[in-house]
Amino acid sequence: MTQNNIPDKQMYKSNSSGRNVVPGWMKMNKDKPDGIEIQLDIDAADLKRQQATLLIEYWPTPGDLGLQSLLPVRAFSTAPDSWCVFVPAQGQVLVRAIDTEPSPPLLSAHSIILDPATPPGTVVNVLVKFPTETPAPSSISNLMLNN
Repeated sequence: MTQNNIPDKQMYKSNSSGRNVVPGWMKMNKDKPDGIEIQLDIDAADLKRQQATLLIEYWPTPGDLGLQSLLPVRAFSTAPDSWCVFVPAQGQVLVRAIDTEPSPPLLSAHSIILDPATPPGTVVNVLVKFPTETPAPSSISNLMLNN
């Protein structure tokens, strides 16, 4: 499913999509093959976000965090082939998009439940698109405390 195209930099690419594999996101479970490719995309309008990051988590079971990685959005502008992760067909993957630059910060989350019956070679695409306008603060944040 993957090949190392640049041996000295240890960068792996998906054989099927040509995307860069986020370091560490292959062969996480020696008993189960990497059957699912999760492709990560950022909307073109968001590539300029310098503070934005994707937090990617793999949970093989509900109480067991298997792997967690941060992928800065600026990594997408330097890698035109984009990024992906490989996971076995078991557990859950969370992809959280965070941009701390606006006030209030923006946060979005995607949850992918991995069905053990998923056929090997399945591809899932996650497209991250931040809102174009910062939401107005809620009235609760306008309350003055200790008066």
